[in-house]
Order: sequence, then C-alpha cells, then structure tokens
Amino acid sequence: MPELPEVETIRRQLFKKIVGKKINGQRIVGLRRRAKILIIDFDDGSSLIFHLKLTGQLIFNGKPSQYTRKVFIFDDGSQLIFNDTRKFGWYKIVKETKKMEEEFGPEALEIDFKTFKKFLEKRPNSKIKPLLMDQKFIAGIGNIYSDEILFAARVHPLRQVKTLKDKEIQQIHQNIKKILNKAIQYRGTTKQYYRDACGHEGSYAKHLKIYQKEGEECPRCGTKIKRIKIGGRSAHFCPNCQK
Repeated sequence: MPELPEVETIRRQLFKKIVGKKINGQRIVGLRRRAKILIIDFDDGSSLIFHLKLTGQLIFNGKPSQYTRKVFIFDDGSQLIFNDTRKFGWYKIVKETKKMEEEFGPEALEIDFKTFKKFLEKRPNSKIKPLLMDQKFIAGIGNIYSDEILFAARVHPLRQVKTLKDKEIQQIHQNIKKILNKAIQYRGTTKQYYRDACGHEGSYAKHLKIYQKEGEECPRCGTKIKRIKIGGRSAHFCPNCQK
C-alpha cells in the first residue's frame, strides 16, 4: 500500500502539473496530503479525494489500460489516469474535508518529540509496530516504513510502549522523520504496483534494510532476518539488533 512517501511524491509531482487547471468547470486551487490520502481542492470549496489503498495509481497523461477505473480530463486536454488492479482504492467528491482529516492523528513528518512521547504514554500496553501503523495515533506510516524505522531504532516490533526507554523513543521519533524524508527523496518504494505521477517506479526499495528480507543477513550484524505476524500483518526484524 502506498504510504506517506509515495503519496507525498505523487502530490509534489501533480502540484506542478494540475494546479490552476480546470475540470468540469472547476479550477484546481490546491493539492494536499493528509495521512495516505491525496486531496485536490477546487475554487468552489469542494475537494476530490483519493485513497490508493493496495494497488492504486495516479498517472498524469498516462495511457488508459484494462485496469483504468477513471480518466479525469482537464480543460487543456491533459488527463489524470486512475488505475487500480485490485479495485480497493477509491475517490470521491466532498464538500469539505475537515471531518475526514480529524479522524487522523498528527502527521508523521510534523509531530515533535514532546507530543510523540506524550501520545505514547497514553498507550502503555500497545505493541509499538501496530501503534506506529495506527492512523489515528500517527498519520502516514504503514508496514514498510514501520519495519525500517524500528530496525534503525533497534527496537523489537513486539515491544510494549511501557518498556521503551527515553533514548529508544527518541530514536524512533528521529528515524520516523529521517527515513520518511529519505524515501520521499527517492520517490517512494516500488515492490510491485506503486508508480509515481509520471508512471515511474520509486527507487527507495534498494535502500530498504529489512522489509521483506526474511532469511537474508542483517546489514548491521549478519544475523538472519526473521518475519512474524502481528495482527494479520508481517513484521521483519533482526533478533540480535532488536531484542
């Protein structure tokens, strides 16, 4: 599923290409991201929102295919293609986005350490990996980057929040921003379906340290990477570095 870096990459690319254009008589005045949701704002106050889910793609001036669910045509003839192989993604027009946006926690790239620690203290019995993926706790992190963040912080994905030391919490917080920003720099991670707004794969996959590397050697200590299931999702970790 596209996470914060992938959706933010698409937002930045599309901002330059579609803001100012008209579609169905409405001018696009802004392009925002909230969590993993892309928001296109129109001059009448309404918005077109997208959630790409597992396999959604938004390609500017792409060619329609058998997986194309919608073609948005702008006043100048350019178009935005919404592809979705497994059809879990969605889009809709809303009159306002405030209620939807309030359903999410603070943005992962914006939350400061003091607030992050305070939020953690309210969830002492939660396991850290599922909590990082809880969009009501913190917005934008999913399976890929929670693995990478916890590996960088040397924290086991099953650790309960109440067992974390201040230094570990600081490491998690610092690596949230460090890893997400680096992933944006490389236009996100493509493992299978994700494409940026130009139709290209993201190149952060070659920088992944641990995600989907079960059985390979830990890049830090050489121990075999393990995978476990947590609430129906996979977690990859080094049993030596993340005890």
